This record gives sequence, C-alpha cells and structure tokens, in this order.
Amino acid sequence: MNRHEQYGVTPPISVEPPKQQDFKITEDLLAFLKTENQFEDESEAQKREIVLGKLNQIFKEFVKQTSLKKHLPESVALESGGKIFTYGSDIDTLCVAPKHIQREDFFENIYELLKTRKEVSEITSVPDAYVPVIKLMFSDISIDLVFARLSLPSVPDNLELSDSDLLRNLDPRCILSLNGSRVTDEILSLVPNVDSFRTALRCIKLWAKRRAIYSNVLGFFGGVVWAMLVARVCQLFPVAASGTLVVKKWPQPVLLKAIEDGPLKVRIWNPKVNNQDKAHKMPVITPAYPSMCATHNVTTSTQKIITEEFDRAAKISKHILENTANWDDLFVKNPFFTKYKIYLQIVSCSNDAESQLKWSGMVESKIRQLVIKLEAVETIVLAHPYVKSFERITTIKTGERVDDIYCGKFPETLLTSSENSISIHSTIFYIGLETEVKKDGNGKRTLDIARPCFEFKNMLMAWEGRVNGNMINVECRKSWELPLDVFEKGEAPRLKRKINNDVDETATKKSRQET
Repeated sequence: MNRHEQYGVTPPISVEPPKQQDFKITEDLLAFLKTENQFEDESEAQKREIVLGKLNQIFKEFVKQTSLKKHLPESVALESGGKIFTYGSDIDTLCVAPKHIQREDFFENIYELLKTRKEVSEITSVPDAYVPVIKLMFSDISIDLVFARLSLPSVPDNLELSDSDLLRNLDPRCILSLNGSRVTDEILSLVPNVDSFRTALRCIKLWAKRRAIYSNVLGFFGGVVWAMLVARVCQLFPVAASGTLVVKKWPQPVLLKAIEDGPLKVRIWNPKVNNQDKAHKMPVITPAYPSMCATHNVTTSTQKIITEEFDRAAKISKHILENTANWDDLFVKNPFFTKYKIYLQIVSCSNDAESQLKWSGMVESKIRQLVIKLEAVETIVLAHPYVKSFERITTIKTGERVDDIYCGKFPETLLTSSENSISIHSTIFYIGLETEVKKDGNGKRTLDIARPCFEFKNMLMAWEGRVNGNMINVECRKSWELPLDVFEKGEAPRLKRKINNDVDETATKKSRQET
C-alpha cells in the first residue's frame, strides 16, 4: 500500500506493517473462531445459495402475479422483473420491485404466499417497524425480508443500487430499506483490506453477542453499526493484521467518508442544525446517501454498558498482546443474571404461536421506551435490558386460571396437550436494575417504578394490532426469585439473606457446578 494513501475522513494513525507477533495473534484468533463455528462451511454455503435462489423465484412470481391482478398486460407483467439483494452477515434480504407494486401488496400477499411453503416456519410480518420487515425461517435459515419499490416500470436482473438518483420520488421507508444494502456495499469499498475487515468483524460480532450488547432494537449496536466501527479501525490502521485490529479504539462520531449532499430534499445527519442529531449519544454515521445516524437507539444506560464493555475488552486485549491472556478470556459470557439484585420481568403471552410471534415482537420493540422511562426515575442508576428472550409453552387444563402464567409463575409439573387443555405461549424479557434505593418515612427502602411500568403496559395494550389473548405483565423480581432456566451452566441464583428487619440483602451462592 502507498504510505500516503488515505481511507476515510482522516489520515491513518499507523501504516506500520504487522510484526511476527501480530501474525501469531491473528493465527490464534482464526483458530479460536473456527472452534466457535464462525466460518461457513461448503455445505452451509450451498444451502444458503439454494434458499436465496428459491426466494428470488418466489419474489419474481409475486411481482408477476400482482402485476396481472392490477390488470397490466401479460407482456408487461412478465417484464416487470424484481430482484433480491442480500447484505449483512445474517441473511438480510432486500426485495426490490417496480413502481406499480405497493408495500401493502408485499406485506399482505407475499406473506400469505410464504406461509403456504413447507420450508417456511416462524414467519411474522412487522409492517409497522421503523424498517418494515417479514421475519421467517426458510429451511432452518433465519431470513429478514425488507421491501422497496423504485420509480421504474421494471426491475432488471442487472440492476445496481449505487446510483443515488434511484432514491428519487421514494417514501422514507423505501429509502431506509434500500440503504441497508447500499451501506453494506459502501463499507466494503471503503476498507483497505476486505479479508482483514471480515475476520475482525467476525471476532467483534461474536464478542458483542457473548457480552450481550448486540441488539439495535434494545438500544445497543446492531450488525451494521459493528461493521462500520470495524471498518473505521481498518481505515486508521490500513495494514494491521486482523488480530491486532480488534484491539484498536475508534473516535466519535464515526465517519467512513465525508457526508455528501444529494438529489433529494431529505434530512441528512447534521448536529449543528438538528437538535435531535445533537442528542445522539454514540453517533455512527452511515456512508451511503442520505447519511443517517445508525445508533439513534442508544440510551443513557446502554451507552454506559457499551462503554464499560469497551474498557473491559481493551484491558483483556492488552494482556493478549502481552501473551498473558488468551482469546477465550475476551469472549466470556456476560454474567447478567448474577450481576444485579433487582430485575424487571416482562412476560408477553398469547393463545397461539403465530399471534405470539407478532405480539412478542411488538413488546420487544417497545422495551427501549421502558428503559428510557426507568432512567428518569430518581433512584435508578442504570436500566440494563437483556438481549435474549426466553420462550415457554405451558399447557394447562381448560378452565384453570392463567393469571400465574401471565405473571411469570409457571407450574413445575407440566401437562401434555389434550382435548381438555389449552396451551399458553409466553416470551419473557428481563431488565436488570442498578439502584440507589432511598428510605421512606418509616425507614423502609423503596423503589417506585409503578408509573413507567403502567405507561409501558398501557401503550402495548392500546396497540391496534393486538388481538384477543395477547397479554403483558411487568413485575419486579429479586435476584433469588429468578427462574432457574435463565442461568448458564456454572451459574446459580443469589441466596436471600436477612440482615435486619427492614432490609433484604443478598449473598452470591457459590455454584456447585463446574463450568
């Protein structure tokens, strides 16, 4: 590489070539990632290509049939085309249609079409999301389908999305959907070494998932954000080995290229002009026009959690470079359920699986709003949403009260399904609370979060997509009251220990299990 060549908005911090130790660290990292199954084998790649081929044919057929329903000539329907674009390390799939195909057509018709396919399971449509999406499993591969219509009479197979003029006359949701693919393409064009970038990104994503900070919807960072952060580090250290890239720090806000003007009258991220942009806590700006902040969901609590995880990772990475730590130490799972004394347990329930997929998705999308409400409570220092939910199917006798299940109290003895029974589908979410609990006039320690919980429940119960049987409950749980299935092997709940007449304290129970 030319030492004076610049990637990104600033010159590189270092163009020093890797040392022998850096190559050894990278070899160790690659070996570790392979043991963690972070590389797709040939059979998985072939299966993915088959699934994408089927989806492409399904989408083209949908465009043709919808065109005919709109009374277009058969020749026009056949030429209407349609094309899917994949992006991200997960299979995020953008479905691009011509101008006469509406979003309502996609979310109603292709959803029903996919439901009839034997390869499809766990399908749910979320047309009201910030970026509308259909989520499904296709031949056991997780797929997210997003939709955009262009102002074109047809979408040929050779269509590319790099031209910003394609965004003309599109609604904001179509622009958001298109930019997922456009941003991914831009990222790959802005890094000096794609192979080093991809290896480092695999590492960072695995670390973020293990440390429970991988979730855009809950206020952490999603896959695109992690990709942009890794790409910026690659720009700053353009010849570094993958193993040393993962230990570098990045500046804020993160920009991969200068923010560009374009042909549309749309808002572009500019904290000097827009107060909303100024309020973003950890801005990471997308490189594709129109530039947006991809981290607008970050809250005060999740910012603190992410920052703490960066600091922890930096210390461990320093030890790895000094040969006093291993890669395994970096990827230890976050001990979320032994970290706090008080948790909020959020239980969403439905009478059937399909309804529960939609309902639990809506509940999850609003948890960030609850976190923000909790942050406003004087005695709460931090509200930590856990990125993983827990699924249960509980069978009870017909006529039995279901209140205990709605409150997250599940029977220890499970029934099998029968004619005289019903099944309740539940999804449970948790928020860990760090508190500075004050005493009331009687000397009792109090934590009043009734109002934010009440507002959160009312917001969900008023959702227009809610159907009969969709229920939501939010309750505080002391650490010793948590169900055993939330704990990893080697973990155990705290034990309740009475210290005096008005304060309950806890002591961590030493696990009898071995990791």
